[in-house]
Amino acid sequence: MKKPYQELLKKLKAQLKPGELILDEKIRKEYSTDKWLMSVVPDAVALPTTDVSVSKILAFANKHGIPVTPRGAGCGYAGGCVPVRAGIVLSVERFNKIKEINVGDFVAITGAGVVTEKLQKAVEHRGLFYPPDPASLADSFIGGNIATNAGGPRCLKYGVTRDYVLGLKVVLADGTILSLGSRTHKNKTGFDLSRIFVGSEGLLGVITEAVLKLIPLPPFRACLSIGFESMEAAARTIRNIFASGILPSAVEIADEFTLASAQKYTGSKLLSGCKAHLLLEQDGQEKAVRLDIIKLEEIARHEKPVFVKKAFGKSNCEIIWNLRRVFSTALKSSGLKKINEDVTVPRSKLEDLFALTAKLQNKYGFPIACFGHAGDGNIHVNIMVDESDPDCQKQIKELLDNLFSKVLAFGGVITGEHGIGLARLPWWNIATSPEVRDLHRRIKSALDPKGILNPGKFV
Repeated sequence: MKKPYQELLKKLKAQLKPGELILDEKIRKEYSTDKWLMSVVPDAVALPTTDVSVSKILAFANKHGIPVTPRGAGCGYAGGCVPVRAGIVLSVERFNKIKEINVGDFVAITGAGVVTEKLQKAVEHRGLFYPPDPASLADSFIGGNIATNAGGPRCLKYGVTRDYVLGLKVVLADGTILSLGSRTHKNKTGFDLSRIFVGSEGLLGVITEAVLKLIPLPPFRACLSIGFESMEAAARTIRNIFASGILPSAVEIADEFTLASAQKYTGSKLLSGCKAHLLLEQDGQEKAVRLDIIKLEEIARHEKPVFVKKAFGKSNCEIIWNLRRVFSTALKSSGLKKINEDVTVPRSKLEDLFALTAKLQNKYGFPIACFGHAGDGNIHVNIMVDESDPDCQKQIKELLDNLFSKVLAFGGVITGEHGIGLARLPWWNIATSPEVRDLHRRIKSALDPKGILNPGKFV
């Protein structure tokens, strides 16, 4: 730790409640990384319990030029909460109370440190629904979801996190506490300032509380699990589903390598002979859902699938979803390192994306496992790497250069859910125009002129 920081942080600690600033090295190491590959040990960990404490920490850091990296649950895959300039990691984990679930207003008011799944269950217990469902929902915080504009399978029908943010409480770099937005479902009082902080990756302020829109809980769910002999057949099925006029709540896809890993990991014989898999879910009124499932099955059977498995009702659907949820773990158990990208292409370019990844696999020799949210074109492209290969890093960089440049040429984007963070920082300049990057810098400069918030990232 730098000597000037040592003395400054001791002064800051004296201004806070006991336990709100930690200097212990073991604890600092625990806050050095997320699920990406880089770690940097911060000089201190802040665990504030009130907005006032967050304000004191940021005002002090701003005055003395100490870097502050906001942190949710540390579930990210892009290095977004890695404190690359050390300084203070500020965790919102103690903002963990659901303050209100209002059935009449269809609103939840929640601390930024509330676990997403906890909020969803509490809301559903009241007959309401908070749709955003990132894969990390059992661990991730609402604040982290907002900071990354998290998605998930249900985005196809219901939209992403930003579509449910009505208001935020945010603390700026200089310690100013802001209450933005409202609890109304319509609000045109000035600029939509809450949205500036959605997806901002901790570069503009610290989110401590959110007012979230809720909707009625769909009374019934049904799923189809479908195996295909080719990715082309699965892609045609997706195209035909949308042409039919049916909008499922989720359309998930997986390729041959992913399925082989899942079969080996689970021991299931269901996936034997499958080179592609679709998971379709529909929700709503039971009669309508059952009719939709009949139609979806008819569409799928045109491609002569290897198998079709149906599930009706929440508990049966969860059994099918358990297969989808094991994909990432199964890939990690393969013995290869999984480099997880989350590109998104226009829906019409989905087949082109799978053709591209097949070409890249043949060219570079790395297995590439693709699965994800086919309904909105957001696919997790996982490059499976043998780290004992001394030339692999150079090849990976070249492969990613090719992947991202082609995705951009398709009209797509280099990240649909995980964010830029550190993982996609090398491609920030090709993914955005000079004018767009300049606008980012202007907004950053207006809200954080000294650049103390999450420095070393894309702005």
